[in-house]
Amino acid sequence: MWARKAFDLRPWQDEELVRPVFGPVVWSDEFDQYVRQIRIVWIELARKQGKSEMLAGIALYLLVADGEESAEIYGAACDRDQARKVFDVAARMVQLSPLLSKRLTVKNHEKRIIDEKTGSFYEVIAADAAGNLGHNPHGIVFDEILTQPNGELWDSLRTAMGTRAQALMVAATTPGDDPNSWCGRMHDEMERVSEEPGRAPHIHVFLRNTPMNADPFDERNWKHANPALGEFLSLSALRQEALEARNDPSKENSFRQFRLAQWVRQATRWMPMRLYDDCIGEPWMDPEYRRDSLVGLPAWAGFDLAAKFDLTSWCVLVPVGDEVHALWRCWIPESALAYLDKHHDGQWTRWARKGWVTVTEGDVVDYQRIYSDVAQDAADFRLVAVDADQWSMAPVIQEIEARAGVWEIQAYNNTYQHMTGGMDKLMELVRTGRLRHHGNPISRLAFDSVEVRRAPYNPELIRPDKPERDKSGKRIDPVVTAAMACNAWMREPLEWTEPVRRKVVVS
Repeated sequence: MWARKAFDLRPWQDEELVRPVFGPVVWSDEFDQYVRQIRIVWIELARKQGKSEMLAGIALYLLVADGEESAEIYGAACDRDQARKVFDVAARMVQLSPLLSKRLTVKNHEKRIIDEKTGSFYEVIAADAAGNLGHNPHGIVFDEILTQPNGELWDSLRTAMGTRAQALMVAATTPGDDPNSWCGRMHDEMERVSEEPGRAPHIHVFLRNTPMNADPFDERNWKHANPALGEFLSLSALRQEALEARNDPSKENSFRQFRLAQWVRQATRWMPMRLYDDCIGEPWMDPEYRRDSLVGLPAWAGFDLAAKFDLTSWCVLVPVGDEVHALWRCWIPESALAYLDKHHDGQWTRWARKGWVTVTEGDVVDYQRIYSDVAQDAADFRLVAVDADQWSMAPVIQEIEARAGVWEIQAYNNTYQHMTGGMDKLMELVRTGRLRHHGNPISRLAFDSVEVRRAPYNPELIRPDKPERDKSGKRIDPVVTAAMACNAWMREPLEWTEPVRRKVVVS
């Protein structure tokens, strides 16, 4: 709808980008003239905000209107194809402008625009840093910095700007998915410059990142990262994408990154909590509330022995008709209780009083208590198969095998291949409303915290991932054991028909 229309700056483009960059000047004794104060511009906002048009317009201004003879303007990106996107916009601007088309020559096959009057040109360059050391740029437009594997190209071009009186580098990008990358570190520095402009007076920063604690689905939070919303970005389209992300957590990270300009991680939020909460079934007041009704039935289990000072989890799945009841046992040493309480407002102590987690004496997990509780479940249910994290140590697994009465526990590392089947089955139980977790508060914390990481060689393969904010006290172990129990169930889908027997108490 914007084709063949004049490129008129919107107020936010004019007031927050163009004027602050091209307005302020300082006296240069070296060049004996006033020169631009700003030498580097960092633009970071959501997609479809006219970044390409802005970069193209700046490139053409530097080419013909900046008073620079023999100006060299370069378009850079992760590769020539990406850099051509801005070039193609600039070339089209020239073709549609009577004034520019008379003055400039566009050579599309070379991706080069020439100004014969001043001996200047704008061209796309290759992404290799070594081949760009001989340039003498007056202007650089750098598109999608997030795709740069390192800072070599940036440094090559930045250090080439030293001989020009007022060379300008303009970088525009959406946020990335690796805060520890080169671009992530640049973002951190630009945040510091934004907060303290005196740190680098020659840099102008335009950051429009939605705060991470903002509700991503509240439309009032969209405008900050999307200043073009309602103009050349459709509000209805954004609403549709938000709905898709709300219904499918695997799409939420992309929505946050590309539409809200938030720095995310490769791991993505996994569980739609509104669907999980719908699977509560009958709320249990404590773990023993209706347990007797399930005693004697066939069951499948998963076990994850965490670090000595952390949470250990055991999950038993008990299918009854179309429903699958998930029963967890969790153990922590008392030394870990204060840490978890600190990050969860004392909730772990309250959960311990109700029996949702067992706190054992000392600084390390009490193996004997674990063995005793597992033996109780082995007496209560007919355990068909058990999976365990191989990290749990062979002696512990062997003792669990003996107490649980199973011939062999399948122990494996939590790799993509091993975890995908169980995770998919667990998600299927939630999406079809068959899971019954009975309001276990620790499992809810885990499902609300867990993220998934996808295999780089096959995005269909997933494994559970701990949140990067691990110091927040979030734990995902109950999700891991539930997925393992699902995997055991799929591996040995034995159907038992013996009548329910009375509960046996293990001393």
